[in-house]
Amino acid sequence: MKPPLRLIPLVICGLTATAAAQAPVSDALRSTAKRSGTNLVAAAEEMPAGKYGFKPTPAQMSFGDVIAHLSKGNYFLCSSVSGVAAPKRSEISGTTPKATLVSALKESFQFCESSLGPVDDSGLSQKVPFFGNREVSRAEMMFAAAEDWADHYSQLANYLRLNQLLPPTAKQKGE
Repeated sequence: MKPPLRLIPLVICGLTATAAAQAPVSDALRSTAKRSGTNLVAAAEEMPAGKYGFKPTPAQMSFGDVIAHLSKGNYFLCSSVSGVAAPKRSEISGTTPKATLVSALKESFQFCESSLGPVDDSGLSQKVPFFGNREVSRAEMMFAAAEDWADHYSQLANYLRLNQLLPPTAKQKGE
């Protein structure tokens, strides 16, 4: 018995929806990376260059240190998740000029965008390099990346507020 022709579009829609839903974890990481990159770069741009040395206490990283740390960390995190070798970059530190640090942060998120593009959920249990010469599952590394971005955005938002500046996510549209 042949299926009625009117069912063919329904079957095609079902197959399309199934294909689109095959990478929910990887899609979530890409979405998080895009949002985090936008917010972290905006925070980096918001802080005046003269305040990049600011740190709330002597034991904490300066604002510039956090930006340098994020820039370097993104290459490791996204390279580990994707298996794409990170490009060699010039060495930066918290005392590197603001314009260079902001550019480095943007470039690191561009690397994440391009390297994470083809990642799918088929290898979530595969072991990937982690900090401390350890290995974790690709899924755990994905969560570590998202946690890192959220942690450092919160940190930078507090640094901005301590300098009477509004974090990007606290601003009204158009501000």
